[in-house]
Amino acid sequence: MFKKNLFMILPLTFLFLFTTLAATATAQDHNYVGVKKCGMCHKKDKIGNQLKIWKESKHSKAYETLKSEEADKIAMEKYGKKAVEADECLKCHTTGHGLDAARFEKSFKITDGVQCENCHGAGKDYKKKKIMKDHAKSVENGLTEYADEAAIEKQCKTCHNEESPTYKEFDFHEMWGKIKHPVPADK
Repeated sequence: MFKKNLFMILPLTFLFLFTTLAATATAQDHNYVGVKKCGMCHKKDKIGNQLKIWKESKHSKAYETLKSEEADKIAMEKYGKKAVEADECLKCHTTGHGLDAARFEKSFKITDGVQCENCHGAGKDYKKKKIMKDHAKSVENGLTEYADEAAIEKQCKTCHNEESPTYKEFDFHEMWGKIKHPVPADK
């Protein structure tokens, strides 16, 4: 009886482990392409001009703020190094900080600050128009999907929180109103 159950349990265990590891590896294999590549398609008014909204936001200038004297003063006091060298600053003022450089296409620049892929996931595998037209395929290929605004708020608060040395009260609904960038429903 034990041997019979063992022969049933072992293959199922291996199948479970294999699919779990394969799914994990797939999620980690997506590469970042950078805002320039994303903006090639997301710059048209008829689809919502998300690139323009991003360019006019503070997210597009997040890395630049680390170059200021004020940022260096804060970083030196808290972390003992310049802001552009402090992991504690870079993790929220850039996209992809701390990841292996092999995950970045040539078009990706850390100096673009908090760009598209920070919230939407590494885009190499879902950037093609054929895939982007199918939401399920996009998610399957690395696009981050948010169930609702509460999920979006949770993502925002990974940086907009009390851990930041310059934290100010974060009103999600007000700030989301400034950067919301939907694709029009008829697209």
